[in-house]
Amino acid sequence: MADGGPPREARRMTHTDTTRTHTTNAPGTVLVLGGTGKTGRRVVARLRELGVEARVASRSGDTPFDWSAPATWQPALDGADAVYIVGPEESPSPTPAFVEQAVASGVRKLVLLSARGADVPGYFADAVGAQHRESEAAVRSSGVAWTILRPGWFAQNFSEGVFLDGVRAGELALPTSDGTAAFIDAEDIAAVAVAALTEDGHDGEVYELSGRRALGIADVLDEIAKATGVRAAYVPVEPSAYRAELVAQGISEEEAAVWTEALEPIRTSREAPLKDGVRRALGRAPRDFSDFVRDAAAKGAWA
Repeated sequence: MADGGPPREARRMTHTDTTRTHTTNAPGTVLVLGGTGKTGRRVVARLRELGVEARVASRSGDTPFDWSAPATWQPALDGADAVYIVGPEESPSPTPAFVEQAVASGVRKLVLLSARGADVPGYFADAVGAQHRESEAAVRSSGVAWTILRPGWFAQNFSEGVFLDGVRAGELALPTSDGTAAFIDAEDIAAVAVAALTEDGHDGEVYELSGRRALGIADVLDEIAKATGVRAAYVPVEPSAYRAELVAQGISEEEAAVWTEALEPIRTSREAPLKDGVRRALGRAPRDFSDFVRDAAAKGAWA
């Protein structure tokens, strides 16, 4: 606790979802880093549905926050009881310094968005893997309650992320061969994050998160086409050709290499095995990819 003062009183409430009724122990204020991003904005929405004050922090959010500008950290932390951490993919990571400052400011709970394979040597490019390991180590040694989330590739990359333009253009060229991945719905990630932030029983847990089925890129595009009529062809390319195309589009050699290596776990199907984190955290199965497609289509993702 900051300055040795009394802890802020946690509010108790009962929350009912489709699978169970449970008592939560919600913090007064949750600082949500990356609060306008894929998982962050969904975390904010769910917290507010529960009546929990969610502080949206990002470079473009209500609360200015920039990982590269430490002067923005303390104003964002003031009065926060818990933090949802989405760190930058760089090494050395600024997350350890932020965690130290958060604990000194009185934060009592940390929920870290890490990544599938963070504990597996060689799963990521060196800098990305090191960032996740450094961030996880900082949270584990923080001295306050913590939970780590390790999701695989997001389903939302096809509806609001890096694959969307290819889907809309009718051709998605990726160096993923016939590999598969159990794409996770960001709604599930947010649901687990909010459970960890507001409920008892999640402290010290590492939740490996995957979707319900493993799909290849062609399978994904087929599901989107069946639901929406928007048809896109999957064009498998070699990693070297993909990297060269990114550079030709103006991306740096270093960033192009990182992006290409990030897709390697799909190409080799290391993202395919199903994980039980959603069920352990929420008491239900993950949302199916078809659920994601239906909801994204209803919101006009591919219109």
